[in-house]
Amino acid sequence: MTELNKLTLAEARDALRKGDTTSVELTEACLKAIDAADALNAFVHKTPELAMERAKAADERIKAGNAPSMCGLPIGIKDLFCTKGVPSQAASKILEGFKPEYESTVSQKLADAGSVMLGKLNMDEFAMGSSNETSVYGNAVSPWRRGNDDAQLTPGGSSGGSASAVAADLCLAATGTDTGGSIRQPAAFTGTVGIKPTYGRCSRWGIVAFASSLDQAGPMTKSVRDAAIMLEAMCGHDPKDSTSAELAVPDFEAMLTGDIRGKKIGIPKEYRMDGMPGEIEKLWSDGAEMLKAAGAEIVDISLPHTKYALPAYYVIAPAEASSNLARYDGVRYGRRATLEAGDGITEMYEKTRAEGFGHEVQRRVMVGTYVLSAGFYDAYYNRARRVRTLIKKDFEDAFAAGVDAILTPATPSAAFGLGEMTEADPVQMYLNDVFTVTVNLAGLPGVAVPAGLDSQGLPLGLQLIGKPWEEGDLLNTAYALENAAGFVAKPQQWW
Repeated sequence: MTELNKLTLAEARDALRKGDTTSVELTEACLKAIDAADALNAFVHKTPELAMERAKAADERIKAGNAPSMCGLPIGIKDLFCTKGVPSQAASKILEGFKPEYESTVSQKLADAGSVMLGKLNMDEFAMGSSNETSVYGNAVSPWRRGNDDAQLTPGGSSGGSASAVAADLCLAATGTDTGGSIRQPAAFTGTVGIKPTYGRCSRWGIVAFASSLDQAGPMTKSVRDAAIMLEAMCGHDPKDSTSAELAVPDFEAMLTGDIRGKKIGIPKEYRMDGMPGEIEKLWSDGAEMLKAAGAEIVDISLPHTKYALPAYYVIAPAEASSNLARYDGVRYGRRATLEAGDGITEMYEKTRAEGFGHEVQRRVMVGTYVLSAGFYDAYYNRARRVRTLIKKDFEDAFAAGVDAILTPATPSAAFGLGEMTEADPVQMYLNDVFTVTVNLAGLPGVAVPAGLDSQGLPLGLQLIGKPWEEGDLLNTAYALENAAGFVAKPQQWW
């Protein structure tokens, strides 16, 4: 058998059921890989004792028969998910020392399904970033390299640690969250699969909030089948989250037939951006050809308000962040700055936040506070909300016209080097989300599938956008694309 940590969720599940291996052996293989991969800085809080305890319990469950699909499978959890008794810092200094007394609904569902938590994964601070360079733990590093170049590359963000860990086979899969592309962009950068489900499909309870009307948890995996298996375990109604949908969760894996004959796939003309690299353009047209060869009908569509998506997103997301992050005040939990004699409550707030929040978080909180202020609320925030409604209607019109899914690039480029995007121009970094933010604004499901390599041997991904609540159908189209693309490249081990 191949090295156990290199298995997919589906392969490991089948091996466990056959008795070819045990959860303890799988977990030990992953823990060994994690310990040898500190250079990637993907795992930031390791939990080996907890992992072994859960693996032993999972083996008992499997022996007894009737264990769920995720039982015994070792995974990583993004540091944004609160995990009982384990540091949950959202990669921020302000939450230093915070160990929740409760478990997020998603991580609890995964634990109930018998999965094994190996530890917490690196990310951008409060999920704000596209390169995993804003973390208090330092940068997460991609296991991929450009040709023979030694430059460290970004694994994408904000779920950079999750993407790096899955691509480097440190865990079989990982949780991510996606507010403007934070699952799909890192998946595309690392040759992995990432799905953001419909808003409301996964509970947000116990996940540290960034922008509450946009955040959604999802799986990051090695294959589309794995994404279907893990997503099913993560979804479901939660009375603790008022935005959680009271809908039955289908068996996503059973829907993977690979048969997409007669499906209509839309190609939005607005996604053809000026200056888009030829490699991305070619990948996109190749992807359309692959789906056509599989029996789908390719149709040109228009999503006319796409060009306003990025500006609208960067008004709405910071506005919600400024409101959500007001709770970090140095009083109830997390870090409090050292005060001098005579300092009052105002000084405590100012010093705690200046010390506790990184530059990107401070920037977004200030932007958000500005657009919500009395003189600018209508000019910015309300206008952005109206644009959001129009973007959502563009998608509704396309689906009403018979389109089943929409194919777009996932990112405007392959992974870039750490430090290559300067902090002097944050807009350059924000442009990384140009293909992904529309999906969050409209609350739709989107999946990134690895579809090829660029000239330097780095992965490139395509994105499929689906109808609300139809993740099963979307995953089936992604499965057909994955089969046609035949992407099997893995990073060469240097770490």
